[in-house]
Amino acid sequence: MSSASILVVEDEPAIQELVAFSCGNSGYKVRRAESAGAAENAIRGELPDLVILDWMLPDRAGIDFLRDLRKSDRTRTVPVIMLTAKGAESDRVAGLDSGADDYVVKPFSPRELVSRVRAVFRRRAPEKSGETIAYGSLHIDPARHEVQVGGRSVKMGLAEFKLLTFLVGHPERVFSRSQLLDSVWGDHVFIEERTVDVHVLRLRKALMPVDSQHLIQTVRGLGYRLSASVDS
Repeated sequence: MSSASILVVEDEPAIQELVAFSCGNSGYKVRRAESAGAAENAIRGELPDLVILDWMLPDRAGIDFLRDLRKSDRTRTVPVIMLTAKGAESDRVAGLDSGADDYVVKPFSPRELVSRVRAVFRRRAPEKSGETIAYGSLHIDPARHEVQVGGRSVKMGLAEFKLLTFLVGHPERVFSRSQLLDSVWGDHVFIEERTVDVHVLRLRKALMPVDSQHLIQTVRGLGYRLSASVDS
């Protein structure tokens, strides 16, 4: 089961309930908004991991709201699935060209919608999919909170587990301390950037018994990355 959060932006109560129930029943944490304005307030309070967005909202068009999400540094990378009755090819093209990661037309199958959510997470944020992810001999089962290297179990704290899971989902990419704070702890949590250094040290220590501490690399002046290459 995944602990990823989904914001459902839908003004029709029955459809909102169906989407929320289907996603919640699949292990996702669900918040709801019935308008673009309510969605803005929800996102201002806490950034969701994915947005399911209706096109025809009471206060403004969902596609305009989507364009605003893509213009903002804070929300630019949040995955968005359009869920709408507008099924013409031109509408699909407009939605995808405006930054939607997927486009689902009403009426829809709840099972297919959840499957598309999982597919978007696999592409955009593997650590949020709830499925096992791997990097070489390192395997992580997010649902069971288990880490193995070469078949050997590795014990670590929850914060270190979240940090490792995120890095394994984005191997070879360098992340600054602030990016790691936002992605791992959430941009609504206010803690010192240097706290990341402490958790990196603890993570390396946890990986030492399986001789994998070298995977967590410091990139001077930039941040950290997960890589099997030679340290920077």
